[in-house]
Amino acid sequence: MHRQELLKRTANIPGINVRETVISLPGAKGFWIDDSITITRPEVIAGGREFAHIHPDGSLHASLHPDLAAEAVKKGWATYHPWSQKRPGWEGFVMIYTPQTNTDLEVVYQLIVRSFEFVTDDV
Repeated sequence: MHRQELLKRTANIPGINVRETVISLPGAKGFWIDDSITITRPEVIAGGREFAHIHPDGSLHASLHPDLAAEAVKKGWATYHPWSQKRPGWEGFVMIYTPQTNTDLEVVYQLIVRSFEFVTDDV
């Protein structure tokens, strides 16, 4: 239920296309930056123009500003990806937990928006 709502909301963000992932498991959907948008932090993207993706269970992988990633982890919204300390630029790469409530849904949606802004400097 919340996964479908996140997909719908994300698809409505100007500059983002929701399509098949190139880096995650089957059934995951990638959040792609439109070709018309400049990517200012390509080092934080895992593949192509896919800056985040949502898994079939509703959890997500996304790149956040390292300060926001630390806050999301501290508040229990996310956990660091195992590669976050192994690849330059991935210090803010996290797995965001599946939203369980409408409040969670809002937080996760805002983290997606902030990830897009971080990768494109579209703040």
